[in-house]
Amino acid sequence: MSEASRAETFVFLDLEATGLPSMEPEIAELSLFAVHRSSLENLERDESGAPVLPRVLDKLTLCMCPERPFTAKASEITGLSSEGLARCRKAGFDGAVVRMLQAFLSRQAGPICLVAHNGFDYDFPPAVHGTRARGRQGYSLGSLFHRYFQAEPSAAHSAEGDVHTLLLIFLHRATELLAWADEQARGWAHIEPMYLPPDDPSLEA
Repeated sequence: MSEASRAETFVFLDLEATGLPSMEPEIAELSLFAVHRSSLENLERDESGAPVLPRVLDKLTLCMCPERPFTAKASEITGLSSEGLARCRKAGFDGAVVRMLQAFLSRQAGPICLVAHNGFDYDFPPAVHGTRARGRQGYSLGSLFHRYFQAEPSAAHSAEGDVHTLLLIFLHRATELLAWADEQARGWAHIEPMYLPPDDPSLEA
């Protein structure tokens, strides 16, 4: 990746859904943290020297009520249910969500790099699996966090909690990961959708 096209903003994201990709799940919660590259290159640290979240970052966290029911396992892991989301009168993933995401991303300095843990297996499609580690154990978000911080992550399996954990892990290896991101970056046009949702005019930008 050329110097001129290096990512200026890194958007860390996570989502919770109604099930595994093989079940064509629907998104029930998503969270994004946007951090400028300068904050990743000039880390803030606590008294022990451990990296802390940058003071300047943008957050967006949304819950939405899916039409597809949760699997029992997904509901158990995430703590979300169709009944609970409906009771709180959450709308589905509609055009308003699309516009909020577009507005959130448009506020960030570009180019933008999206960062997701386990993204090649869940958030992004199999077509980009070539760069992920294969056959390695102990790379769950919780395992990585424990390795670097000797503690358990808070609010695991909530979208915002997992993004918080992901960003702290990234900060711990920021220099190497920034270089890796610059080398591995690819345009969104080269990412094929994992599956196509049904036609819905409300999702049009």
